[in-house]
Amino acid sequence: MKVKKLDHIGIITTALEEVLPVYTELLGLECHGEEILPGGEAKTVFIPCGDVELELLAATSPDSQTAQYFKAKGPGIDHFALEVDDINEAVEYLKSKGVKMVDQVPRPGAGGSMIAFISPEDAGGISLELCEKPKQ
Repeated sequence: MKVKKLDHIGIITTALEEVLPVYTELLGLECHGEEILPGGEAKTVFIPCGDVELELLAATSPDSQTAQYFKAKGPGIDHFALEVDDINEAVEYLKSKGVKMVDQVPRPGAGGSMIAFISPEDAGGISLELCEKPKQ
């Protein structure tokens, strides 16, 4: 398993349209555009910031499981994502070492990536995402 870099930091927000101007107008950053995540329960915007991106997340429906999770967790940093070369290899390697995974198999994420989360219990109490970018 090889970690390539810190890919992005996920930030929960209650309303993208309220928070986005802070990053774009006040801080002068540019966003990639809005995307509905696979499953349809959340929308996201990626904002490049040097070698790392900021991922702003908001629920699409107030009654969804995602909305309930976001409400319970509250606005702020949700997760850190590490880019890996091979997500399947990374998940299998970590499981073989006894690491608890939230996602036993990788699943689709934003921008065509494949993702899997390590259990916060085994990641120092933080939500840690592994992601593999689509091959270009």
